[in-house]
Amino acid sequence: MGKHIIKVKNVWKIYQMGDVKVAALRGLNLDVKRGEFLAIQGPSGSGKSTAMNMIGCLDVPSKGKVFLEDIDISKMTESNLAQIRGRKIGFVFQTFNLINTLTAAENVTLPMVFQNVSSEKRRKRAKELLGLMELGNRIDHKPNELSGGQQQRVAIARALANDPEVILADEPTGNLDSTTGENVIGFLKKLHKNEKKTIIMVTHDRNMAKHANRIEHLLDGKIIKQTKNNK
Repeated sequence: MGKHIIKVKNVWKIYQMGDVKVAALRGLNLDVKRGEFLAIQGPSGSGKSTAMNMIGCLDVPSKGKVFLEDIDISKMTESNLAQIRGRKIGFVFQTFNLINTLTAAENVTLPMVFQNVSSEKRRKRAKELLGLMELGNRIDHKPNELSGGQQQRVAIARALANDPEVILADEPTGNLDSTTGENVIGFLKKLHKNEKKTIIMVTHDRNMAKHANRIEHLLDGKIIKQTKNNK
C-alpha cells in the first residue's frame, strides 16, 4: 500500500434544523491509504452517511478539511466536485440505484457518457466489466430481470466504469440476504486484491466489516476506536 489517497482532518458537519443546529460529524479524522480495504462501522445515527458524503466529495464540511490525493476539496464548487467524483471515485449504494428502463450494459456505460467516452469504447468497457462480475450472459437484461445480487454486481461494474482509484460502498449488502451479501463482498475483495482498488465500505454490519483490513468505529460523529483484521 502506498501513501494516503484520502485525508479527513477535524471535519464537522452541522445542519440547521429550524432553530436547532445538529452536528452530524464532530471533528472526524480519517486517513485512507492507497490500496487498502477500509470499513467504517457504526450504528444508525452515528454519522456514517455524512462521513461517506465527505469522503466521496458529495458534500463539503462546515469546518475542517478533506483531501483527495493532496487536493483540498473542502472549498470546491459543485461542478469541480462532480468532475473529481466522475474520475476518481466509484459509488456502490444499498439500493443499487440502477435505471429500470436501461439494460445492464447501458447502466454501466452511463458514467462514461459524462466523461465523453465514445459509444464504441463505452460498450466494450461495459462488456468487460460485466464479464468481470460474471454477468457476461446478462448484459442485455434490465434490472427487473435480475436478482438482487446480480443487480448489485451491475452496480459494482458501473462504479468501475471510469476506472476510479477508490470504490465507496454504502451498505452494499443492506438489501441482500446473508449468502448473497457474502458473494457481493467477495467481488469487492477480488477488486481489492486483483485490481488494487482502494475500497471504503460503510456498514452497520459487524460481520461484513470483518472482511476489511481495518475497521474505523464511528459513534456520535467521530471515530472512537480502530480495529485491524489479520488478512
